[in-house]
Amino acid sequence: MVGIYSPVPQNIPEKLFYSLFALQHRGQESAGIAYRRKNKIAAYKDLGMVSTVLARYLTGERSSRVGIGHVRYSTHGGNRIENAQPVVVDCNKGKIALAHNGNISNALALKGDLVAEGSIFQSTSDTELLLHLIARSRKEGFLDALTSVLSSIEGAYSMVMIHEESLVVVRDPLGFRPLYLGRGEGMVIAASETCALDILKVRDYREVEPGEIVVIDEKGERSLRLQKAPVSAKCIFELIYFSRPDSMIFGESVHMMRKRMGAALAETDSVSGDIVVPVPDSGNSAALGYAERSGIPFEMGLTRNHYTGRSFILPTTSERELAVRMKLHPVRAVIEGKSVILIDDSLVRGTTSKILVRLLRDAGAREVHLRLCSPELKWPCYFGIDIPTREELISNSMDPGAIASFIEADTVRFLQLPILRKCLEDPGGYCFACFSGNYPVDVPVSRREIK
Repeated sequence: MVGIYSPVPQNIPEKLFYSLFALQHRGQESAGIAYRRKNKIAAYKDLGMVSTVLARYLTGERSSRVGIGHVRYSTHGGNRIENAQPVVVDCNKGKIALAHNGNISNALALKGDLVAEGSIFQSTSDTELLLHLIARSRKEGFLDALTSVLSSIEGAYSMVMIHEESLVVVRDPLGFRPLYLGRGEGMVIAASETCALDILKVRDYREVEPGEIVVIDEKGERSLRLQKAPVSAKCIFELIYFSRPDSMIFGESVHMMRKRMGAALAETDSVSGDIVVPVPDSGNSAALGYAERSGIPFEMGLTRNHYTGRSFILPTTSERELAVRMKLHPVRAVIEGKSVILIDDSLVRGTTSKILVRLLRDAGAREVHLRLCSPELKWPCYFGIDIPTREELISNSMDPGAIASFIEADTVRFLQLPILRKCLEDPGGYCFACFSGNYPVDVPVSRREIK
């Protein structure tokens, strides 16, 4: 998501387009923007990619001082136009547009209470729930209502909002999702990743603090604070997979962090392969680290068609399978007759890995050894990554040997959690619940699906 405020009118929709284009890797199901125009909030959103949904904003001048944008993939609520963001309302707290990244872990209980009291929902996303709660708050002012609502919700939420003529930026007290605030080109810009600031030549930025609410308007910039959490719970999957390599996330270079993970995996591995091959693009940095530490040559044995999306964030298994075959192709001249160490970021369902192993075997690979630069995923995520049930997680029912048999690889090895923690400067500040089952906040027992 992106939010922009300018003291003087600019073509805000065009700038939102470029920033959202830089964040396309974070969601490919829908895209949308909202911006203040005259005395109302204009908005447009649809299913599809930024380049098609929002291309209209590359022509013509649409002067505005404040706007927000969003790209989405489903974590809570399916891929429907009703769930596309931003969500725009005109209510008793004013004209509001909201875009949200994360998951409200107590959303079901909160929504159940509202429905019982007569509320009507048009979507199944957490974002509409937040607006219902703000509108129904007994607090009179918008900011008082917002802070009251935020004190009642649990889980992960980074948000950008338009309220009347102001931009409001919010990050939850545990800091699950990244959020940055920058200044440049006469604007204040909030974004989920620094790569969205880079595209607008913004170099002066800071991380929005966990529990911070920032309000930017004609009076300047001011911060409010929610109740401070005793610890932070930054999502480790942002560094492992989700974020773009050129971004800075949680004070870490994503590329350098992934190289450290790959090097750490090589230090604990005894396999002797001929070449190290990444699964592009999320495995590239880790494979470089593995190759440098092991001394085994790095080769681009798989090419990627960059006109396809990211298979992990597609909503169904059949779509993911087709996406893998459309996206990745082996280079036979590199692969044939070789013992391949295949480096990927993580293993969720095993669908992609099974197809990749088969592709490498068909290209003549003598051996295929899969190496994952994350621990085994065994628990669902309730905080914004689409890992919803334990049954979907292959490591929940199989050990590495069984996984190797299932995907038809010679061996499978994971980066162990204690070693991953050593790669981090502040391991105590991260959420590892998808590996350990130790959630930083209470999750309803019925949703934990404990076997």
